[in-house]
Amino acid sequence: MSGEKDLEQLKKEAAAKAKAAALAKMKAKEQGEAKEETPAEDMDLAKQKAAAAAKAKAAALAKMKAKEQGEAKEETKEETPAEDMDLAKQKAAAAAKAKAAAAAKAKVAAQAKQAGGDDEKAKAIAAAKAKAAAAAKAKAAAQAKQAGGDDEKAKAIAAAKAKAAAAAKAKLAAAGKADGAADDDKAKAIAAAKAKAKAAGSKADTEPAAEKAPSVNQPYLDKYVKVIEENLGSDVLEEYYINHLSKEVPTLVARAESYFKLAEFLKYNEQLGFDYLSELHGTDFETHMEVYAHLYSYKKRQSVALKVKIDRDEPVIDSLQPLWAGANWPECETYDLLGIKFKGHPNLYRIMLGEDWIGHPLRKDYEPYDVEV
Repeated sequence: MSGEKDLEQLKKEAAAKAKAAALAKMKAKEQGEAKEETPAEDMDLAKQKAAAAAKAKAAALAKMKAKEQGEAKEETKEETPAEDMDLAKQKAAAAAKAKAAAAAKAKVAAQAKQAGGDDEKAKAIAAAKAKAAAAAKAKAAAQAKQAGGDDEKAKAIAAAKAKAAAAAKAKLAAAGKADGAADDDKAKAIAAAKAKAKAAGSKADTEPAAEKAPSVNQPYLDKYVKVIEENLGSDVLEEYYINHLSKEVPTLVARAESYFKLAEFLKYNEQLGFDYLSELHGTDFETHMEVYAHLYSYKKRQSVALKVKIDRDEPVIDSLQPLWAGANWPECETYDLLGIKFKGHPNLYRIMLGEDWIGHPLRKDYEPYDVEV
């Protein structure tokens, strides 16, 4: 009923508007303010009016329909509230079921994924174990191969040793054979030499030996001996000779008690004048010790060797340092290496080995205190 009322009202309002428009048009025509309307303008105005009327009618119908629907909804809501509650509960239950299903599905997917991860982990562990087993197998094979190589090496070494032993044995046999031949040759040579010597002896017995020519230095030796015996007597010399093994040097062997006195005479006598000592050393002959001094005369251009034999157990002799300063270090060296002590030496000490050294290395009976030296 209210819808019909609204429609009537709209019609009245549209009629009133049309009437008002007509009145306005008439008034404008009368006043001459409006222009003359063409048939086309009238048509447009009519169309506008019709469109406005249709629009108004449609709006009224839409309003009526919406109102009817709203009233019907309110009535339905008032009539069935319990049904709405059931529907809401059903929707909530369905939503909860859907949510639970989604959660279960997600859980199943997670478990499946975890199971897949466990499978991957198990596969990785199995692969690692297989790899380790392969490595162990390869190592065992390598060790076996190395052991085989060691066996081959040991066999090669044993073969080389056997070969070397055989070679040494053959060499020894050859050497024995050669030594036997050499011994035979040597025996033959010795026998020949003996026969030759025997023949030479027989010849020497029948023929006088040829006299050896005297040394060119024999006159000097005779002169020295003559001057010494004339001034000091014949008992100061133990012996004298020409040393054919040392450049034919005239050699005087003094008695131990006359050694210094004879050396002093050799230096200061005007006929001799040996003013330079060029060498001094000692020697161990096992039965005795010996000191050798070589003297030279720049004025006479001549040389002489002076020797003295001393006791080996108590090797003590006079020092020549007061006569020739050059005897200083040689006598220290002789003391250091042979243990010969020189009386009258101003500073006799072990010049090379030191005072804490045990023994004298140039003695024939020397035994090193330290076997590593």
